[in-house]
Amino acid sequence: MSSQSSAIRLVTNPSSVSPADPRYHLAAIVSSSEDPIISKDLNGTITSWNEAATRVFGYMPEEIIGSPILRLIPPELHHEEDEILRQLRAGERIEHFETVRLRKNGERFPVSLTISPVRDATGQVIGGSKILRDISDRKRMDESRFRLAAIVDSADDAIISKDLNGVIQTWNEGARRLFGYSTEEIVGRSILTLIPEHLRSEEDEILRKLRAGQRIDHYETVRMKKSGELFEVSVTISPIRNEKGNVTGASKIARDISDRKRMQRMLLESEKLAATGRMAAAIAHEINNPLESLMNLIFLARQNTPADGKAANYLNIAEQELERVSHIARQTLGYYRDDGRPVELHLHSLIENVLTVYNSRLIGSHITVETQFNDLQKILVCKGEMLQVFSNMIANAIDAMPGGGVLSISTRKVIGSDGDGIQIFIRDTGVGIKTEYLPKVFDPFFTTKGSLGTGIGLWVARQLLERRGGRITIASSTEAAKSGTALNIFLPYAPPALVRAAAQESGGHFSRAI
Repeated sequence: MSSQSSAIRLVTNPSSVSPADPRYHLAAIVSSSEDPIISKDLNGTITSWNEAATRVFGYMPEEIIGSPILRLIPPELHHEEDEILRQLRAGERIEHFETVRLRKNGERFPVSLTISPVRDATGQVIGGSKILRDISDRKRMDESRFRLAAIVDSADDAIISKDLNGVIQTWNEGARRLFGYSTEEIVGRSILTLIPEHLRSEEDEILRKLRAGQRIDHYETVRMKKSGELFEVSVTISPIRNEKGNVTGASKIARDISDRKRMQRMLLESEKLAATGRMAAAIAHEINNPLESLMNLIFLARQNTPADGKAANYLNIAEQELERVSHIARQTLGYYRDDGRPVELHLHSLIENVLTVYNSRLIGSHITVETQFNDLQKILVCKGEMLQVFSNMIANAIDAMPGGGVLSISTRKVIGSDGDGIQIFIRDTGVGIKTEYLPKVFDPFFTTKGSLGTGIGLWVARQLLERRGGRITIASSTEAAKSGTALNIFLPYAPPALVRAAAQESGGHFSRAI
């Protein structure tokens, strides 16, 4: 290195050299630089100071040149200077070293330093030049971004970004909790990973709107967890723009609204039930007169029918069924509190009565009935309620076998931890129920029979059974040659509540017959 080039490095004041001297232009560059450029010797004494250094630190050249560089360094960081001088003496360059420095007024501010050794004509290091950049604005922006990133990451909602090809770019902790994927698993994959196959057409429309710069607010749809579980979400999607204002991607905020939707459906079902009750009340009022007329006609028919003939037996069953219709209407509509006295009976006799009522439908549908009854012990039940339960189930079985089949009904005594009782199996060889529908079959207004069903039969049956202390489960298959539905019912012999009610109504002298 020539002596002239080394001298050029130390010149920072253009007025100190002739305009014809090449060092004049270099000195002018140093003087007009936006960043402070400072030189020092190997003892850490400041030897040159440009105008930008005056602006940034507040010292005039005459105030600071000849002073130790430590004057610009906070006391707790003085040890940094020892390491810098060590590296300079070894001829090493230090690039983009971020630290803190002091202004004349004592204010601390963050800086990025590049420090280069200065050599003399013989190549010996005689000092160092420092180019310093005030990075306060950048640090503030970084801190703002870090705070924003922390807020995003700690949010309960899933916050996701993607590019305009639908590829996931960022993934917060809320998204991990909601969807089940870690950041490593999902970033770089298509957003379609989270969308059920039957809804993937939504993404094309979303991307179209994003490219047009449109925002999508509170869009309610369904998304898919890592486990495959589907759940309901509310999504807000906003375009992400670059510094030129061009849309480069999108941010999505997804909130799980499954609980809210479930509550809405429950309220809707409650409203349906209330509306059904009001409608049924009006209908019940209109059917009372025809029912009374039918009862009178049956009475007259009985007067002209031999008491020991089949016709008389059929008329008795018809009268019982009409009374049951009237009882169900009053009970369901809340006209009166059910005060039907529990009676002891053989359950198979009650089931046989129901089969007699449906006999013409069974024959017309080419359905064979197989029964196996082993309930020798009587059971304490409200007869009208149990007739309703078995009537609903047998009617459903008939509807499930429009082309014929087999209806199997069996009863048997069971002894278990829940108490002694009777287990009833009702099986059909009908079309069956799809697996995804099975959890819903006991919900009010859910039906697999289209316009043929009301969706309240099994719901009412379960209510009546559980109120009596019983339970019901269902299994079904739609597999060819194995299709059909099986109902498993358990009824305890005498729940305490019914025993107490029967005892009170009989003056406290009721004893269960065995």
